[in-house]
Amino acid sequence: MAAAIAAVVALTGATNPGRNASFDEITVGRINIVEPDGTKRIILSNKAQFPGDFQQGKEGARPDRRSFAGMLFINEEGTENGGLIQKGSISADGKISSGLSLTFDRFRQDQTLQLLNNDSANYQMTGLKINDVPSYTITSMDDVKRFGEESKKLSDVEQRSYWKNLVESGRLSQNRIWLGNTGDKGAALQLKDAEGRIRMQLLVSANGKAEIRMLDEQGKVRKSITPDSVE
Repeated sequence: MAAAIAAVVALTGATNPGRNASFDEITVGRINIVEPDGTKRIILSNKAQFPGDFQQGKEGARPDRRSFAGMLFINEEGTENGGLIQKGSISADGKISSGLSLTFDRFRQDQTLQLLNNDSANYQMTGLKINDVPSYTITSMDDVKRFGEESKKLSDVEQRSYWKNLVESGRLSQNRIWLGNTGDKGAALQLKDAEGRIRMQLLVSANGKAEIRMLDEQGKVRKSITPDSVE
């Protein structure tokens, strides 16, 4: 360690390398940006050292994140506040697995805003999602984990009823706005109700046809407006 510090001093001319140093380039696996008291605020990492999630200063295991590199935002109390993750690879048989997601979280809760792009062997999707997320006082992140564990103990029919009751009671996050491309190379803006059901769509198909749709609670189109219908 002493030799490393001496090298930094020699290369940078810094008189106090612990506090001030200048570099043209630095190569690392992970950088933790912290407050004076040690609270992590931003973490930039490769996928091998990518962290778990953070709740009030405690880090939880998230092995599902180890396929991504990126950056986490952490607030003053040490709780995750959003982040940027990205990956991109192609297998020997030519299958693509690529994606990028930038998210912003509600306080002590999940993401309220997401900008994403996914590209795989089967589909490509780019979009913006705005979610209605309950306050942490109504549903905590621990509650979300508990819901998942409890549902696994139920039959398929019981699971559907279990999740439906949670949605109707406002305990779960719901997507309210989706803006992005569609599977048929069209584009769509979807506006949804409090239970995540599409109630209005603004569509442009791959062949350029424009349409506005208004739907009922069952997803049936009740009114459609096209250029021809307003002539």
